Amino acid sequence: MESLIVSTVTVALAEIGDKTQLLALVLAARFRKPWPIIAGILLATLVNHAIAAEVGAWLARLLSPDVLRWIVAASFLAMGLWALIPDKDSGAAAKYQFGALLTTLIAFFLVEIGDKTQIATVVLAAKYANVFMVVVGTTLGMLLANVPVVLAGHFAAEKLPLRAIRIVTALLFIALGVAAFLGGGMTLEG
Repeated sequence: MESLIVSTVTVALAEIGDKTQLLALVLAARFRKPWPIIAGILLATLVNHAIAAEVGAWLARLLSPDVLRWIVAASFLAMGLWALIPDKDSGAAAKYQFGALLTTLIAFFLVEIGDKTQIATVVLAAKYANVFMVVVGTTLGMLLANVPVVLAGHFAAEKLPLRAIRIVTALLFIALGVAAFLGGGMTLEG
């Protein structure tokens, strides 16, 4: 259960103000069809994060627990610093003309490659043995952050205190990194 909760909260916070959230806003304004956009986000996230989680689980099997602990800790600390940097709109939505669902699926999948939430999924899957719950949690986190933006459109994005949210996200990642450095929570349980 810890893997689900930590994955959900971590990704939901990390996603606020992220480029994929900006992409969700652009898609919502462009297509004005929230349900196909939400379905595209769900499908793209499931595929992308399932791949990322498998990479994390593979690394967990490949590396010794001590090496893995240091990598996970350093990754969380790096993610904490990265969370402080605001993302810009990548304009990825303008590149596709396939309708709301397919455009969202393609754009979200591509924009999520190398994104902090994808890397967080790799790290979380390396930390927790229950890869399925990590993927469910990171996907829920993406939906928690993006569905309100899609439904509320531009209004929601302008009203959120993005700087404060980035700071809270950074502190969460740093706390997870410190806990991993200290060996806390590095059991490979679910």
